Order: sequence, then C-alpha cells, then structure tokens
Amino acid sequence: MNKTITDGIVLMPTPFAAGLDVWSSGNGTAGSPTYENASNAAFVPADQDFGGALELLKTQATQWLRYMIRTPIEPGCYLRITARVKAVSGNLPSVRIAGWAGRGNDVAVDGIPETGPSVPLTSYGEVVEVSAIVGPGARGGVDMVWGGAPTYGYFGLDLIGPSGGVVRIDDLVIEDITGAYLRKVIPVVDVVDFGAKGDGVTDDSAAFEAADAASAGREIIVPAGTYYLGQDVTIDTRIRFEGMVTQPRNRRFLLRKNFDLASYIDAFGDEVEAFKKAFQALLSNADHESLDLGGRRIDVFGPIDMAEAANETVFEIRRVIRNGQFNVKSGTGWNLGTVTATAQYNPASNPTRLSNVSNLATIEVGARVEGTGVGREVFVRSRNLSAGTIELSAPLWGAAANQSYTFTRYRYVLDFSGFTKMSKFTIDDVDFQMDGKASGILLPPLGETFQIRDVSMTKPSHRGITSHGRGCQDLMVDRCLFVSDEQPVAAPQRISVGFNVNANDAKIRDSRFQRFGTTMVLNGSGHIIVGNHWFQGDNTPDGPLTAGCVFTQTNPKTIITGNYIDNCHIEMSNQYEPFPDFANQFSFGGLSLTGNIFNALNAADWFTFIVVKPFGTGHFIQGLSVTGNTFRSINGPLNRVERVDDSIAPLDASRHRVIDFSANSFNNILQETINPVTLEFTQGSAAQNWTLDPGPWLPFGAWSRTVPGVAAQGSITDSGGSAVYDMPAATPLEGPANNRVRLRWSKAVKGKVQLTVRCDRPY
Repeated sequence: MNKTITDGIVLMPTPFAAGLDVWSSGNGTAGSPTYENASNAAFVPADQDFGGALELLKTQATQWLRYMIRTPIEPGCYLRITARVKAVSGNLPSVRIAGWAGRGNDVAVDGIPETGPSVPLTSYGEVVEVSAIVGPGARGGVDMVWGGAPTYGYFGLDLIGPSGGVVRIDDLVIEDITGAYLRKVIPVVDVVDFGAKGDGVTDDSAAFEAADAASAGREIIVPAGTYYLGQDVTIDTRIRFEGMVTQPRNRRFLLRKNFDLASYIDAFGDEVEAFKKAFQALLSNADHESLDLGGRRIDVFGPIDMAEAANETVFEIRRVIRNGQFNVKSGTGWNLGTVTATAQYNPASNPTRLSNVSNLATIEVGARVEGTGVGREVFVRSRNLSAGTIELSAPLWGAAANQSYTFTRYRYVLDFSGFTKMSKFTIDDVDFQMDGKASGILLPPLGETFQIRDVSMTKPSHRGITSHGRGCQDLMVDRCLFVSDEQPVAAPQRISVGFNVNANDAKIRDSRFQRFGTTMVLNGSGHIIVGNHWFQGDNTPDGPLTAGCVFTQTNPKTIITGNYIDNCHIEMSNQYEPFPDFANQFSFGGLSLTGNIFNALNAADWFTFIVVKPFGTGHFIQGLSVTGNTFRSINGPLNRVERVDDSIAPLDASRHRVIDFSANSFNNILQETINPVTLEFTQGSAAQNWTLDPGPWLPFGAWSRTVPGVAAQGSITDSGGSAVYDMPAATPLEGPANNRVRLRWSKAVKGKVQLTVRCDRPY
C-alpha cells in the first residue's frame, strides 16, 4: 500500500452547470461524441434534490456518460467515484459506475474490469447513490482492479436495462480514498497496490519494481500470497515479506538494502533456495562484496551446486560468504557415485589423460581415481564424451597401458566444480556440520586465492576440502578447525583427508586438524605451512601411524614452520611423476622444517616423523633443512626420527647434497640425527688405521661422504707414549654400508679426536 499521493492533483469533475461539452456519450477519449446540444440530454438548473442536475433520456442499450478530462491513476492510489441518480419517468433502468482505462496517447489497456456493481432504480423520485472504487490492487472493496498498467481513466456511469426512461444525475464526485486502506503516517509501500497478484502464476516483476520506484525510502511490504517473478528484480529499499516469492533459476532477485540470508529466507521460504538466490545476487551485482548468513543454520539434504545456483561459470571478483552454518541432514543426495571402468594410459602422449574409457557417461567430474599406479588424491578434472577421454588432476606414476580403475564421486556441501574458473572467493566464519554424511567443499577446477578462514569443518564423511583441478592456486586456509568423523577408528583404517592441493603457493596457517586419515596432500610448490596443529593418533598401543602431510613432487619449495605435528609423519614422495625414475628433474629437497614440535604417543618404536618415499630409482636428497625442531616420544622410545621408505625404490645416497639436520632437540629418541655431525672418538690402543662409525647419526641411512674436519683432543701418542703431531688421512665411505670413516696415521697411535662428517656434499 501507499499513502495518498494525489495531493495537489485535481480529481473532481467539473459540474454539469459548466457545460456538457466535456461529457461524452462514448468512452471519453478525444473525438468521442459529447452531450452538448444532444437531443436526449439537458441541464436542469434547479432540481429539488440535486440543485443543478443532468437530465438524460436513455436511448441505447447501454447509455454511457464519461467525463472527458483524464483522471490520473497514480501507483498505490485508490479512487472512489460516486454518483447520485433518480428516475423521473418512463422505464426504470439500472445504473453503475464505469470508466475507460488508458495510457499514453489514449491507448486502451485491455483485460481489466471497467465497470462497478449495478444498482437498479425501483421507483420514481427516489435518490439512489451508486459508487465504485478503482485502484491497482485487489483489496477489499476495490471494484475495478487496474494493476499498474493504466496511467489515467475517463470516468462516469452507465445506464443499463430497458430504454425510454428519463433520469436525473447529480454532479459526479471522484475522491482519493487511499487513506482508507493505509493512513498517511505509516511509511510503507505495498506491492499489491502496484498490481501484484500473488497468485503464483502472474508475473509480478513489474509490480515489485514499480513499488520500489515509488517507495522514496519507505519500506516495501509483501503481503500473504505467492508472488512469481519471471524477470530480474532489484529492490533498492528495505522490504518485508509475509508472502513468498518464486523465481526461475536464471533470473536474479537483488535486495540492496537488506542483503542478508534472513531476508532471502523470508522471501523464498526454503533455506537452501534462499541461499542459492542470495549467492546468485552476490555474484551478479557490484553493490555487495559479502553475503551475511546472519548466524543462521541452513539444513541441507544434498549438495549445493554453486555454479547452478549462481547461473554463472566464470567469476573472478572478490566475494565472501560469512557468519552461518550448514547443517547436513540425511538424504539420498549424499549417496556416493562409484563406477569401475577400464581405460588406456600413455604418459608419453599425455600424462594426465585416460583414453578409451569405458562407462564414461557414468563417471562424474570431480570423482577420485583409484587403481594400480595411481597416487593419492588424483581426481577427474574433466571428461570428453565424444573423444572418450578423461583429464586427470595429476599424472599416474605406475599405471599399466590398459587397466581397470575405480572412480568415486564424493558429495560436497558446497560444490564449485560447475564453474569453469573462480577466483578471489572467501568463506569466512562458517560452520560445516556434516555428521559423517557429506564432504565439505569441492573447489572450482581453475582459479586462484580461494580463502577459507575461521571455518569449522566438523565430521566430513570423506574429505574436508578437495581440489580436482587448479582452483587451489594460492589457496589460503586460516584459523580453521577440521574435526574428523573417524576419531575412534585405528589410524591405518581411516580414509578421510583434510584437504589436498594441486597447484602452487598454498598458505595453511593457524589451523587445527584432528584425527584424519591424512591431514593434507600437497602437490605444487611454494607452500607456506605455519602455526598449525595436526594430529592423527589413535588408542592402539605401539600401533602404526600414518602420514599427516604428504608431498607428491620431489621439490616442493615449501616451508613448514612453527607447527605441532602429532602422531603422524611428513612424507616426501614423487607419486605424481609419470616417469618417476630420476632423469634431469629436481630430486628430493626444497623443504625447510623449522621450529616445529613433533610428538608421538604410544607409537611403535620404528615409527619416524620424516619419511622419504621414492617412487622411482636414482633419486637423492638435495636441499633439505631440518633445524630447530623438537622431537619427543611419550610412553616408549622411538629408534630415530627419519627414514627412507624403499618399498618401491631406494634413494641414491651417493648423490646427496646440502642437507642441514641440526639444532634439533631429541626427547626419548634412541638415536639422534645430525648432519653435519661432529663426534668424539677414542682409540684406546695404538693402531695405524682407526675405523670410526658416525653412520647411525646420519639421516636417511646415508653414507659418510665428506669429512670437513678432524681435530685431536689432547695428545695423540704412539705405543711408547710419545706425542705424534701428524695429521691423519681421512677416508669416508668405509664399511659395508659406506657410512664409516677411516683415519690412517703415519704410525700406530692412540688418543681422542673430534670428527666432523657429512652425508652430503655441500656444493
């Protein structure tokens, strides 16, 4: 509704005494016939009931009387037309208020009612009052509902029924009665006043836009009903919903003044549909950079296809979803899609392509790929049905030319895989409550700077965050909490993964990850992992523990600093190389582990915190720094903190370079690891050749490749006790494991030396 807006506009028709040239016997438009000098009409100046009156002889089946001056129809305005009539002689007709609706230059608006209720004249001389209300909305008492199309009308009355009767008509009255529907002091605008039907079928888009245009800052209200909006609609003022809105997916509904989830829920009723429409509006308009969920909980019964919701495929402007909760409810929408199919793989032709894929139409984009020679977290990035091919998120290290694969599509609360590219998107302060029924977020296949901050990922069924392409470039995970659904499950039996990265430059900061199967799987390079706590232990005494952080390429160019790494290990591998044997690529290295806390509780003594796992032969370590860390084992010692997993291939210890394993502290670790290591050796009896064993101190079962220094501690003496001042010749790579050092003196001597040994060449 609207306030009376006709102040200053003359509505009242001129009296009949002023002349009959403005009173038409037609529809009132220009050129229609008038009653001036008409044989069946005359002005009576002194009627006893009316004063001046029009006396009219009914000569037609419907005798029209229309005032020829346009009466404006303003949005939200309601007019009442009133006439007093009495029969004088002849046949007794019926009378009704009538009008002609127009716009522009006397263009008729068809399809709307133009007459009010009829009232019969039953006796002569009896004054009968007839009236009708015309207005835009179907409100109580409105006889002629004109909607928002007409801009003016020609009003008067009709005489219907038998002809031949004479009637007298008092001057017509037209008055604004908008105040009868809404007092002026209430600052609201009602969409019904602008022609909205609320029947769920009629397109009410124009009525909503008209109400917004006329609001002048006042609140719009949407009364009870279902309002179909078939077009894009933008509301610039505040709006309040009693009724509901429906709209096609490809049309936008933008609430500029109260752009928040609560308003969209009021509008659309269903929480998920409301979120989709609000997200669509967020991406389609520049007025808001964020969608505030207002702390609301959204119950979801299946994945939300974010690209379908937005009706977009590419978006690279910063946008934020913040402050709310997604609460997963049971539903068939979470059922996994699992397909087994055969395919051919030729890494020399294309290392990320499977060809001649059977059952291809049933394999979904975003599905995880499993099979012989397939590394961790390899996904279907795209598929080409006509070519029969699949593009993978990463190469396969050891797949056969033709073999069977299993494709498993997890279901994600927020699924961005339908976007072609999406960048600069942030999810902030949002709680994902998945209760073991769903996974969290599937990133777009391409994009950069996707940020997850202050987010809680609680009990995902399989995955917290998944990248099936390169939408993880510059991924940021800040101050988040990830809690597994597999906490009572023994560590080796867990299948969940916190998140994975395929591209470069991820920043994982100040987050906590609790008892996943694997916390993170990282491809690419340039990652910064700072200030996090991840732990994967279980309640099994002396049980095997699993990898918490897995690198899938040899040289990740990454720092891991200031983290608490608990009951799991860091694994360096090259499982994404299609030709994993060393050729001319970087080998293992480019990793700095600095200032971290490594902790193990009730672990088997062979467990280690750092593991290098080559997937091909000929690899070595080049550029690895492990400095300033604290290693601790509780309830039982560990043998050492690092090892090589040579189940597939060994490392080539003859080629290690630039390994810094120093300034660490070891608590309840039987064998410390240091490189370069300086040890004190004592030879108790005179011998020309001393064989010294620094091997246990060197990392990864390495060789004693170089001897930077030998220094005597006190006197070196011969068998007679005489001092010997010769320098010995130091020969590394001694012994069956190449990890000992032989000192050869000029004669048999005894004494004590400080020996510095490296397992690498520092150049």
